[in-house]
Amino acid sequence: MIKKSPGERTFDVFNYFILTILALSCVLPFIHLLAVSFSSSAAATQGRVGLWPTDFALNSYIYAFQRPDFVRSFGITIERVVLGLAVNMLLVIITAYPLSKSKGVFAGRTPIAWFFVITMFVSGGLVPTYMIVAGTGLKNTIWSLILPGAVPVFYLVILLNFFRQIPKELEESALIDGAGQFRILWQIFVPLSIPALATLTIYTIVGHWNEWFNGLIYMDDARNYPLQTYLQNIITTPDFSLYDPLQLELMRKISNKTFRAAQIMIVTVPVLATYPFLQKYFISGMTLGSLKG
Repeated sequence: MIKKSPGERTFDVFNYFILTILALSCVLPFIHLLAVSFSSSAAATQGRVGLWPTDFALNSYIYAFQRPDFVRSFGITIERVVLGLAVNMLLVIITAYPLSKSKGVFAGRTPIAWFFVITMFVSGGLVPTYMIVAGTGLKNTIWSLILPGAVPVFYLVILLNFFRQIPKELEESALIDGAGQFRILWQIFVPLSIPALATLTIYTIVGHWNEWFNGLIYMDDARNYPLQTYLQNIITTPDFSLYDPLQLELMRKISNKTFRAAQIMIVTVPVLATYPFLQKYFISGMTLGSLKG
């Protein structure tokens, strides 16, 4: 075991101290919100809630799940995440594969790659995009939330660079054995790119789950709102005429603070639940995909 000098030990202690402070600054607010969501309205309003629920109550969660519009928007978001993940990953994979080839193999690679990359810096703008969505009949459908961003260029660049790191000898051996390009892609490149794909899967899920603005501009009917758009709408412009007497009675037992905390917990937990399954791939995929082979 290498013995560290006093200066190195001091540096390690300082690093651990700073990292612990940063970790607590991220975790403690989340724990506080969780405690608020399970506390009574009076305790939350009076500021008596710390890191543990005060006067434990489930009223905010019951109120949220008793609202049909909340449940409906939750289902729309689940549908959006599933369809969006499938469309994004499929298009990114089949686009990144040919663009990862050398100029000798794919002569038009460079101009096509720039065609995609330039959209990261220059876009058509909100109004033209809206006109296209409306003109193609996508408004008020789930596809208006998916197709405008069907090929995330940043994800494309990450996967493209990851594909370039895969040894060419594997592809050459497969070609000699008679394998076609689609078979090489799905049986060699995709399995070897699981770390990068897992990273992009997390990015895609979080992106679709948290996005709210497209739902606001592409949906004329509030019943078609995804969850984040629905939450933004009821927080900024609540309409109490839509509540039935039972809901109004339950609202008296909750406060805006506890209800918002419960909403944050509800929309956060499903995303957090995906991390344990993909965590072992996340760091390696994020770093390897950023290197140029």
